[in-house]
Amino acid sequence: MKTQVPRSKDITRDWFLVDVENQVLGRVATQIANVLRGKNKPTYTPSVDTGDFVVVVNAAKIALTGNKLADKTYYSHSGYPGGIKGITAGKLLEKKSEDLIRKAVKGMLPKNKLASLMLKKLKIYAGSAHPHEAQQPKAL
Repeated sequence: MKTQVPRSKDITRDWFLVDVENQVLGRVATQIANVLRGKNKPTYTPSVDTGDFVVVVNAAKIALTGNKLADKTYYSHSGYPGGIKGITAGKLLEKKSEDLIRKAVKGMLPKNKLASLMLKKLKIYAGSAHPHEAQQPKAL
């Protein structure tokens, strides 16, 4: 038996729509990461990007369990001494809710060159409107 490795021209990419209103961030992020990687397909190969496009709506209405809105902090560093900045999940949800989901999904993707390609297929919108009606996304 031979193993079939999918080529880029053989891969068909579907579009999926995810409504995250009142859903827990981590549980939704794992489902989104699996679809972006292509783990829901029988042609999944770890070294090839076989994933689909995902459109996330209502990102501003996502839920976090426990005290994560006040306690969970996202850090960034400028590279200079004393250049560390931190923002809580609650403030990030108010300020830019799309980044909260993007950071959660990015942490669940592989740490290699394919991760940036997979992350480009993720489209996140704070409200319920999105410009991808022409692709006819299926509900996930």
